[in-house]
Amino acid sequence: MTPVDPDAAVATSADRASGDAGNNGGGTGARRRMPVASADAYETLRQEVLRAIRDRKVDLSDEERVKQLVREHVNAYQTQAKSGLGGRALADLDAMVNRLWTSIYEYGPLTPLLMGKEVYEEIFVRGGDVGYIDHDGRLAMLDEPVDEIEVRSHIEKLLGEAGIAVDETQPMVQGQVLGGRARLSAVIPPISDRLDVTIRRYVLRRESLPELVEWGAIDNAAASLLAACMQIPTGILVTGQPGSGKTSLVNAMLRAAPPALRVICCEDTPELQVGHLNASQWRTRPSRPDGTGEVGLRDLVRQALGMRPDVIVVGEVRGAEAYELTRAGNAGCGMISTVHANGAREGLQALASTAIMAGQNVPADQVRAVFSAIVDLVVHLDRESIALKRQGEGRIRRQVMEIAAVPSVQSVHGDFAVEPLFVRQGFDAPLMWTGAPLPEPLTVRLDRALKHRGVTVQQLLDGTKSLLESVGVQ
Repeated sequence: MTPVDPDAAVATSADRASGDAGNNGGGTGARRRMPVASADAYETLRQEVLRAIRDRKVDLSDEERVKQLVREHVNAYQTQAKSGLGGRALADLDAMVNRLWTSIYEYGPLTPLLMGKEVYEEIFVRGGDVGYIDHDGRLAMLDEPVDEIEVRSHIEKLLGEAGIAVDETQPMVQGQVLGGRARLSAVIPPISDRLDVTIRRYVLRRESLPELVEWGAIDNAAASLLAACMQIPTGILVTGQPGSGKTSLVNAMLRAAPPALRVICCEDTPELQVGHLNASQWRTRPSRPDGTGEVGLRDLVRQALGMRPDVIVVGEVRGAEAYELTRAGNAGCGMISTVHANGAREGLQALASTAIMAGQNVPADQVRAVFSAIVDLVVHLDRESIALKRQGEGRIRRQVMEIAAVPSVQSVHGDFAVEPLFVRQGFDAPLMWTGAPLPEPLTVRLDRALKHRGVTVQQLLDGTKSLLESVGVQ
């Protein structure tokens, strides 16, 4: 673990404090002028220890010397507090020493989350408040008190390890941290009213379609349809709000694909798991400090189209890469993408709108026509509201709420036409086939691919046959 840079920490952390601690002479020895009684003992000690490390030029690799220095300051504080010279006496000196040590060599109050002692999906920092989504999908808060000044220093440390700086010249940044295991997005004042950070952890998921059926996220018939679509070049758009299970579903679909499939995954944060013999996983790269060297999703998708893929998978479509996807149909390859949306039709609209903004004078009707031709199915997922879930009621459910077909012939009213195939009325309701058939071109292609298995699309839709047992799981 990289220890905190005392020069940077004191320059940013202490200078953002009230100003009293920065002029109290605490860096020249363990004894110092105590702050006002209302000041936080831990934050005062943290700033002064960092200042002492800097002023005494202590080598941070000498951990014993650092621990000795920390102990000196803690003991001096306790002596003065008990003698009535200022401050409140500490209940546990060893706990304070360990807390200061963690702040110097790890990530302070964020350490249990970032170092894996607590399981989380996302961390939210709002000023001095730190919350996280736990493994059950619930919002929890850190019990340990957090100071905004300190937590900002640890956020800056995380970004610094990735070669990214957040300051007045760049008040909004995003990058991969913790060795690419998480994505950090930060906004600082004056853009935000206080420190505003989200850290999304990269979770290795190995779900399969049978497992999702077992968990109630999807039913057997709908899962069999998606497994069938992985046998041929198919365009599938997966929509839903953040945390609704889009990545889990895409991973499960990829595991149901033939092992020799040529798959190219393009992502900002690597969350997709591909075990195919002929698969590639590409990730974006932020620009260097001088503004050069950036590799975006649009670059990855454009490059992938020239490498004869069977399927291009885009982890999350948010920008100009949507326009490059309009060429997937002409390349003769399948496409799987995820997008944030509140429904199947809304997901198509979001995809088209993003592509239109990225293109140059491309008519909107033409973009919609292209996507209606290359997108065969839209799968929409949702998750239960954290606010409405009561304690003890189990995990937050993430479920497929709708699977809709996209006819290649669209209406002339400037909107997408979709045909619901499977619909779930609510989280306590089953996912039901509506009775609607697939568009004839897709039915023909799938029946041709399934013929050697003795299965038809109609049998998958009505549930008389299942494909999950016969399709290999990677």
